[in-house]
Amino acid sequence: MVGHGFDIPMSGPMATPEPITAIAQAGERLGFTHAYVSDHIVVPTSFDSIYPYTADGSAPFGTSFLEQLTTISYLAAATSSVRLVTSVMVVPYRAPMHTAKVLSSIDVLSGGRLVVGVGVGWMREEFEAVDAPPFAERGRVTDEYLRAFRELWTADAPSFSGDHVSFADVAFEPKPVQKPLPIWIGGESAPAIRRAATLGDGWYPISFSPANPLDTLERFTASLDKLYALAREAGRDPGDIKITYHAGAYGREAETVDGERKAFTGSDGQIADDVKRFEEAGVSNIFWLFPGDTPAELTASMERFRDVVAKG
Repeated sequence: MVGHGFDIPMSGPMATPEPITAIAQAGERLGFTHAYVSDHIVVPTSFDSIYPYTADGSAPFGTSFLEQLTTISYLAAATSSVRLVTSVMVVPYRAPMHTAKVLSSIDVLSGGRLVVGVGVGWMREEFEAVDAPPFAERGRVTDEYLRAFRELWTADAPSFSGDHVSFADVAFEPKPVQKPLPIWIGGESAPAIRRAATLGDGWYPISFSPANPLDTLERFTASLDKLYALAREAGRDPGDIKITYHAGAYGREAETVDGERKAFTGSDGQIADDVKRFEEAGVSNIFWLFPGDTPAELTASMERFRDVVAKG
């Protein structure tokens, strides 16, 4: 059966200890399989970079933002079964060996509940503010860091030599509980799909990217076919790549594109049918943004979803 994931607020009035704890524990109690948290270290007070998931390119958050890996560590202690997903971690923002150690430690301390969702990032100004490698090189940097992570997490005597990270003669313990500690590649672009096909344990696209919309089953499966073809070219079994689809906001009225209803819009019955269709297409998990201005309102939305859609 397909799993379902929910968002933990990382900015705004609910991004404080009591609300995020209440939301995480409610989702776990209601049977959701994954809780996910987003990533910004700093938000520049002004920037020209285009946010890739709104029609006008404006960013839907303010300047106050909890740190992602710290928040996941906090939530690991407040929960016991829900899987915790970085959604997504901007790989070049953090030093690779330290990041690998933090992620391994979270997996150990959570009892093997971490999922490392990753992306290359989109805000050039934030790259500059955190002194990350050059924005233009972020794809190559990400690929190299991911390979270095794998080496540290799996090798008894890890060593690596690259353009952006090199190490040898180090002991790296403890290793993650999960073998492998899953890396899901976020993104819908051709480079992201290629990265998922060659380096990822999973592909994690968002349905509502204006540049690469995956908001119908036909559009989604066309990209999925590309992923599987690239995986086979790389000598991989496409079945080894777990597919998680971010459906967007739950509760939207029916929307259409080219005369076809967009997936996961409309009535609860239509959404439940979409869940079945996407599961049949190979989707293992579907993630959602649930409406609500308070933890109680958000939990009520999640409970309705569970009772009407997930159980349908």
